[in-house]
Amino acid sequence: MGLAGEASVYLLACFLCLLLLSVWRRYGEKSHLPPGPTPLPVIGNLHQLKASEMVKSIKALSEKYGPVFTLHLGLRRVVVLWGYDAVKEALVDRGDEFGDRGPLPTFGSVLDEYGVTMSNGSRWKELRRFTLKTMKDLGMGKRSIEEKIREEARYLIEELKMTKELPFDPTIHICNAVSNVTCSVLFGNRFDYQDEEFREVLRMMNEAFVLSSSIYGQMYNMFTDIMDHLPGPHKRIYALLSRIQRFTERRVKMNQETLDLKAPRDFIDHFLIKMDKEKENPSTEFFKKNLVVSVLGLFIVGTQTVSTTLRHALLLLGKHAEIAEKVLGEIDRVIGRDRIPSIEDRIKMPYADAVIHEILRFSDILPFGIPHMMTQNTNFRGFKLPKGMEVYPILSSVLHDPNHFSDPENFSPGNFLDENGRFKKNNAFMPFSAGKRGCVGEGMARMEIFIYVTSILQRFKLTFPGNPKDIDTRPRLSGFENIPANYKLQVIPHES
Repeated sequence: MGLAGEASVYLLACFLCLLLLSVWRRYGEKSHLPPGPTPLPVIGNLHQLKASEMVKSIKALSEKYGPVFTLHLGLRRVVVLWGYDAVKEALVDRGDEFGDRGPLPTFGSVLDEYGVTMSNGSRWKELRRFTLKTMKDLGMGKRSIEEKIREEARYLIEELKMTKELPFDPTIHICNAVSNVTCSVLFGNRFDYQDEEFREVLRMMNEAFVLSSSIYGQMYNMFTDIMDHLPGPHKRIYALLSRIQRFTERRVKMNQETLDLKAPRDFIDHFLIKMDKEKENPSTEFFKKNLVVSVLGLFIVGTQTVSTTLRHALLLLGKHAEIAEKVLGEIDRVIGRDRIPSIEDRIKMPYADAVIHEILRFSDILPFGIPHMMTQNTNFRGFKLPKGMEVYPILSSVLHDPNHFSDPENFSPGNFLDENGRFKKNNAFMPFSAGKRGCVGEGMARMEIFIYVTSILQRFKLTFPGNPKDIDTRPRLSGFENIPANYKLQVIPHES
């Protein structure tokens, strides 16, 4: 063997020794962590996870290792929380300790560190406090935001009438309606359904979520350092989000050019005024980068999660016509056919309220939630979780917890009704997560879903080409988001 060959053998032996040392250290470090399956070098527990059925794979591991266990996602070691009790204890009872946001590489390239959605520490606290106050000032949870939703429901109804009872894909219609409410808060205006530039922004947003939920997106989240150097569809996620970010940057610039410091019109204006007040503060968190990324995060989350829920809703109500008919009967008794529903109607419509809750539960939009991270060293259920440890509270396990839902695997409004047909609250209803990191727009989102669903059912019968029994309500993709199957819908106006 020549000198070059001996050097190669020596380097290979050194590499193997370092690899074994790394694995040994990991096992030493995890002695106080929750138990979990033994990882393989580099790939972690990938061989025990089925990408197309990730939730089922994690459920199987929870049945073996318990509601709190350690999992290796490639080179990333995380703690998984399964079931209502563990998730509630972490996010609600001990929210300060579990209060940081963990990395989400598919979106972190544009959202990480800045803005209100993915930041941590004092930056997050300041931006969240400002966001909640500003949203309230702009009508969140008040009559003014409800009127914007009801007005948009009228536009949506007219847009749906234009389909003339022909089969169509409702994705862009629904996205436009939902996003217009968010845009009215962020940008001070809505966008016409025929605005091609805005339609393209919505198409890009949908594509980014599809890619992030695909096997490529999941692999990117697990093997970021490796996937960064490999070609594939995951590369397009950053390109799509960057183009959406440029759209928000243009909107910020428009506001800057027309800003009146004494008359704020929208969220951007309020942020610009705060920037002006704190321009002499060297440690301020109110600067342009935080503004752009905050707006981007709120725009994406406020549009995508609610619109995806509504796409699930139309699919489920089209398949279960008997449920849609029962909601219509309640609409006729409480509202009639002439006025757009209001949120005050909900208290008199227990069945419709139960159906809306069941849509949110069953559609399970973000099955894994968004990763959390420990803010400090913590003892949790007999285990030591170090500061910086990533934690995955599996929201799907809460929404399907058999200890809290009588029929968790099926679409059943009875999950939210008592024996007398009255609406029944359920503490395990956490589609928007819970605790300090819960969705800032939850109130508006729930208002939108109720008003849009009841407005559509008030005016139309939902049908599909073919046999309703053949409709598959299972998600087309289940990764970061549960993406509904592609479908074409027909909306048939009710006879007068």
